[in-house]
Amino acid sequence: MMTQAFYTGISGIRSNQYAIDVTSDNLANISTTGFRGSEYEFASLFEDAIHTSHSLNSSSIGIGSRIQATALKQGQGVLEKTDRSTDLAILGDGWFGIQGEGNPIYTRDGAFTFDSNDDLVSLDGFHVLGTMGGNIDGTTLTADLEEVILGDVGAQVALRFPESLTYPAKPSSIANFQGNIGTIGEVQTMGATVIDSFNNKNHLKLSFSASTPQVVPGSQWDVVATTGTLDGTTIYDTQTATLGFDAEGGLISNTLTSINNNGATVDINIGSAFTGVVSIAGAITSSTSADGTAGGDLEGYTVNRNGEVLATFTNGEQSSVGKVAIYHFQNDQGLTRINGSKFEESSNSGRPVFYKNEAGENVIGTTLTNYSLEGANIDMTYGITELIILQRSFDANSKSITTADQMMQKALNMDA
Repeated sequence: MMTQAFYTGISGIRSNQYAIDVTSDNLANISTTGFRGSEYEFASLFEDAIHTSHSLNSSSIGIGSRIQATALKQGQGVLEKTDRSTDLAILGDGWFGIQGEGNPIYTRDGAFTFDSNDDLVSLDGFHVLGTMGGNIDGTTLTADLEEVILGDVGAQVALRFPESLTYPAKPSSIANFQGNIGTIGEVQTMGATVIDSFNNKNHLKLSFSASTPQVVPGSQWDVVATTGTLDGTTIYDTQTATLGFDAEGGLISNTLTSINNNGATVDINIGSAFTGVVSIAGAITSSTSADGTAGGDLEGYTVNRNGEVLATFTNGEQSSVGKVAIYHFQNDQGLTRINGSKFEESSNSGRPVFYKNEAGENVIGTTLTNYSLEGANIDMTYGITELIILQRSFDANSKSITTADQMMQKALNMDA
């Protein structure tokens, strides 16, 4: 049994050397974004039972140790603030999906950017997986979206966006007028900016003048509505009507309904009673508004804290055009490590899944933040302490080999 001490010591040296390798790799990657550390697990080697003739009990002697497994550290890495909206960090459970030419890869490293083709990619060129909004036709935005709903797990695609994108003009359909035109006196005017189908900003003007003759009680006003270019060089349409106000100045009759705005019809809303235009003594006031949106060109893409890819336009509008997917696994420990921050699914991890909300829609199922990156989930103080302990254990196992050698030498000398 004396020689067994050699092999026991060697197994201890091997086990501790492997553990030192694991710990050293963890510490070496402490600045690697999204790095998932490893934890080693020791196990005792099988034992020989020793029976004595004078005892009913049996004892056993272990013959060393081995590394049973290395497990994935599950802790959260420290968040580091950045100046890019495309830098994403997951707070809690979940993995980003990226893809090159092969199968999807899963990572906690959310250092993404838009490449020269406006594809969302990782810094090493892998395409980020997610769901496209389906609201882009060629180079034209077809719908405004606040949120893109994730598709099925197997339907996720590389998030690719056009380098040129146009936000189409939305012609004005209604203009609202409020204010006080006073009592019988000077001509009063109100104006609003309206958008036509050709993305032009035009001027809708209302001119109010007292009707002749007046019928009491109350008052009557003639109104002329015109649409034209902002500089007034072109008039698209002119409409005339008569307004009637009661003795208190509230609007009781109106024949002005709509006007043509270079091909687009705009409804004119001047309210009723005291909700819109009134004719009362006092200060002259005016307040107008109109719907419609001027068209715009793409300024760029950003990613918000919900993983929505937003297109921003020169007209100040934004729309979601895609969403970054967050994958979940039944057993994260079963993922196959490709390198420190990249993993593949395996039979032990199970297939990736998406979480669902109460409406049955796929959701990211975790907290996501932008302008942030998750650092390695390694505690430097703990790692250095582990190295010290492992070094002492390595030295102790070396000492057991030396001691066994000395004992064997003495035994051989005795035989001599």
